[in-house]
Amino acid sequence: MARSKSRWLSAVLLVGSALVLALGPVARPVRASDGARSLCPLEMAFTAGVCMDRYEARLLERGTDGALSPFPHFERPKQGVFVAESRAGVRPQGYISQIEAASACQNAGKRLCSLSEWYRACRGERDARYPYGAEYVRGRCNVGKPHLLSLLHGSEPRAWSYEGAFNDPELDRRAGFLAETGAYSGCVTNAGVFDLVGNLHEWVADRVDASIEKKLPLQAGIRARIGRNLGKGVFMGGFFGTTNEHGSGCEFVTMAHERSYHDYSTGFRCCKDP
Repeated sequence: MARSKSRWLSAVLLVGSALVLALGPVARPVRASDGARSLCPLEMAFTAGVCMDRYEARLLERGTDGALSPFPHFERPKQGVFVAESRAGVRPQGYISQIEAASACQNAGKRLCSLSEWYRACRGERDARYPYGAEYVRGRCNVGKPHLLSLLHGSEPRAWSYEGAFNDPELDRRAGFLAETGAYSGCVTNAGVFDLVGNLHEWVADRVDASIEKKLPLQAGIRARIGRNLGKGVFMGGFFGTTNEHGSGCEFVTMAHERSYHDYSTGFRCCKDP
């Protein structure tokens, strides 16, 4: 009887082993990135080792009763408490400084992305110059639109005032220029992050210092001006009126403005540690 039972147990073990071999493991091993992805909020994607907003941010304004309501994307957020929101199908916030963008991210429980995080996320898993691939494709991102300042304020740049022209609310209200978030469906990384190139410039957390030329490729003219721009803010990616003036695709960088600077082209998105 004991020998018969032993033979029966051996047969069960052999069959069980065969099933495991045939079907494979019940659950695949959990990788570190899997856990990180699960920790990112739904409006964010896991990319470059961080959670990043899928869309350029719009602002929500907190009222005296604590309720949040959408802030007009074409107005200056001069006073009040503002919270960054990542949402598809809305116009993102322009006219914002690096300081104000950082505050809005903080109020959302997030932070501004670093330059290196932003750059790696833009190049994606393919390590490409554009979010969608290695070569420029016309129309994939919202870039190369006519010069809107010239259309609305004349062709003489010396006549353009900072507040009256560069911060004219009409610039981001004009149809056919600033697009809703995600409207350019082809301007997306493998991780699902939209509009890193074009639509609005995006402030990052860095200030200009000597290490910046080690973080991304720089055009010769921009590299030569690092010394005179030390301590200034940095924004990336270009906006709807640029193409490759300060670098192609993910390499587009502007670092000639103070952290308090703002105009119709400046926007942002947030990051968060997973």
